[in-house]
Amino acid sequence: MIPTPTDRPRRLRASAALRRLVTETHLHPAQLVLPVFVKEGITTAQPIASMPGVVQYPLGGIAEVVSAAADAGLGGIMLFGVPAERDASGSGATEPDGILNRAITAAVDAADGRITIQADLCLDEFTDHGHCGVLAPDGSVDNDATLARYADMALAQARAGAEVLGLSGMMDGQVAAVRAALDGAGFADVVILAYAAKYASAWYGPFRDAVESTLQGDRRTYQMDPANAREGVREAQQDIAEGADIVMVKPAGPYLDVLHRVAAVSSVPVWAYQVSGEYAMIEFAAAAGAIDRERAIAESVLGIRRAGADAVLTYWALEVAGWLRAGRSLS
Repeated sequence: MIPTPTDRPRRLRASAALRRLVTETHLHPAQLVLPVFVKEGITTAQPIASMPGVVQYPLGGIAEVVSAAADAGLGGIMLFGVPAERDASGSGATEPDGILNRAITAAVDAADGRITIQADLCLDEFTDHGHCGVLAPDGSVDNDATLARYADMALAQARAGAEVLGLSGMMDGQVAAVRAALDGAGFADVVILAYAAKYASAWYGPFRDAVESTLQGDRRTYQMDPANAREGVREAQQDIAEGADIVMVKPAGPYLDVLHRVAAVSSVPVWAYQVSGEYAMIEFAAAAGAIDRERAIAESVLGIRRAGADAVLTYWALEVAGWLRAGRSLS
């Protein structure tokens, strides 16, 4: 005779109301951040072929996307610039009239305090070689020379009005260098978001289309080895010690274990970036009829939150926020 089970977890799954009552992981629109690409020299939005539904915005389109993000209740937008010209030092990153700095000011004006305006602080979009820093004579990325460029870039972005600076270059000492520059120039209230555990990942492929990257080779000498998890915790702890206000794990989905480890020890908020490859994978699989698009999106974002992210950068931020505001359950 088969014994009758006494412990029945299924009791709490019996109805939608019960499932909603005992849900462990919750998501709010304010925990979502929308990455936004702004391209110099265009007048209408340009589709990105490898990221269906995502576009490069003209400078004149920033106010509209900021208003949409604010109306949706998002926590903020993260701006990336796509300049018309590039050079070895990424000079466009620090010019006051550079595309990213102009976009920051336009976004801040449009936001009027309703959402946070965040800016990517990295040179890869602005260098003609596509690396995240300046190069030494032997062609390697010069870590310490790059720190000086990051400090200048931080000041340019702070002057333009950015509230959160996303340090994504993975140079040693970048948080300390930027914090010192900001504090010394009277920008002590500008927030540093450190991309602390950023991996040398194949999942960035479509992003490089979005920013029209000129990279030749790879970034394995400064971005992290995908095989390493403890190192991700070490990087996060180092960035926190240097003054990071928030730390990031990137990509999100393939590195949920790292995200969980970092969240377990972090004394500051932990965010995660659901990157372009994660987005494209679901979009193309859904277009092929292989998966249920909306359920896959919801499950992927919930998984990132469940692993420990306090906020998620995702290209689906507006769509997911719309579902949440309509009262729809993601689980």
